[in-house]
Amino acid sequence: MSVRRIWASVTTLALAAAAALGAATPASAAAGGYVALGDSYSSGVGAGSYLSDSGDCRRSTKAYPYLWASANSPSSFAFVACSGATTSSVSSGQLGALSSSTALVSVTAGGNDVGFANVMTDCVLSSEATCVNSVNAAVSQVENVLPARLDSLYSGIRSRAPQARVVVLGYPRFYKLSGSCIAGLTETERGAINRASDILNGVIAKRAADAGFTFSSVVDEFTGHELCSGDAWLHSVSIPVYNSYHPKATGQAGGYLPAFRSAA
Repeated sequence: MSVRRIWASVTTLALAAAAALGAATPASAAAGGYVALGDSYSSGVGAGSYLSDSGDCRRSTKAYPYLWASANSPSSFAFVACSGATTSSVSSGQLGALSSSTALVSVTAGGNDVGFANVMTDCVLSSEATCVNSVNAAVSQVENVLPARLDSLYSGIRSRAPQARVVVLGYPRFYKLSGSCIAGLTETERGAINRASDILNGVIAKRAADAGFTFSSVVDEFTGHELCSGDAWLHSVSIPVYNSYHPKATGQAGGYLPAFRSAA
């Protein structure tokens, strides 16, 4: 059996389960309430140290929202980000934490809308051609479907928190190309996934700007710490399965936290 097939057979159930998935802070932001919205990249899946009352949302004390709140002592802190969240489920299940007194909001959303977990499953378990086709299908969703969904989410955030500073964070590139990995995906597959991430971030940045929000990329922070870099701040295929392709605690503290802090 090839190395690729051994790796794939070990991780089939893992990836299926995964589908369920700075600068000084202005005083005004710290003085008001802070609400952390979004998906697993904001809840801190992969970072460990999950809050006991967060269940399958897996909100971590090592996630950037919790770290920022601990350092800045906002007047209130609502940490409602949840693993597996889409733009729709953020809108329907998380925006109740916002109010007219909310001064600062952070959010990551969009990856689950375009089938992030399904793409990674295809790339790990199937052929290079299947992987690239899956990536391209997701890119089509990013370009043609996601913008309206983001507009709806961002409109809901602004409606409920009219005075808040809203920071929208992006997603890291997963792979260092021509890196240290000797097994797993091909360079073509890794390059396609990175390209899709760039397109996704570009769409999110444009919709955030049009909504009057601040977009903060994490690509620079994660550069040199991608998978295959030799010092990855991201989990590859992992046990427990839900950690796969999520930031480690170092990725939250060294990647997401500075990116948020610089924009908050």
